[in-house]
Amino acid sequence: MCNHYRSDVRKLGLEQEYFGFEEIGDLPRDIYPDRLAPVIRRGADGSEWTAMRWGFPPPPNLGDRPVTNIRNLSSPYWRAWLAPEYRCLVPFSSFAEWSAAPPKREVWFGLPGDAPAMFAGIWRPWTGTRGTKSAPIAGDHLLFGFLTCAPNAVVAPVHPKAMPVILATWEEQDAWLNAPASAVPAIARPLADELLTAI
Repeated sequence: MCNHYRSDVRKLGLEQEYFGFEEIGDLPRDIYPDRLAPVIRRGADGSEWTAMRWGFPPPPNLGDRPVTNIRNLSSPYWRAWLAPEYRCLVPFSSFAEWSAAPPKREVWFGLPGDAPAMFAGIWRPWTGTRGTKSAPIAGDHLLFGFLTCAPNAVVAPVHPKAMPVILATWEEQDAWLNAPASAVPAIARPLADELLTAI
């Protein structure tokens, strides 16, 4: 599954897009699990930018390793977090999948022409300790993960199990933030092959 992506908000021109742009600090361009990343969620006056940490708390009795990629949308645990108020958009410039065949290597994917796109994410508040063993961060956190689906024909030769749910248009992004929970299965589908390329 995708556990490394790049998010370069200014390169993507997202500060000029529909969601505006709010400065949220000096965030890394390369995003790994448990790092802070820019996220767009529903706010009191429309959408808002915020920094969240990548890795959703796991379902009970499944250990304590954060979940970065969410596939089983029929699970009661995940259904509870699919309400519009817990959905978010995760902007990305490209994402990596590890090749299935040796030698193992990261293969990068993005939209042609560096077009801006978003992962379909969910978020929640959480209190506890996150970060590395050498630099733990205790307290209140905002955590997110993003949905995955079956891979399209571009990703499948590299990673045959899954790919992130990618929202490539304003209409899809708006629907993800606002549509009723019954619409989630239709939104959580592979991106059309012609809209994604290996880079």
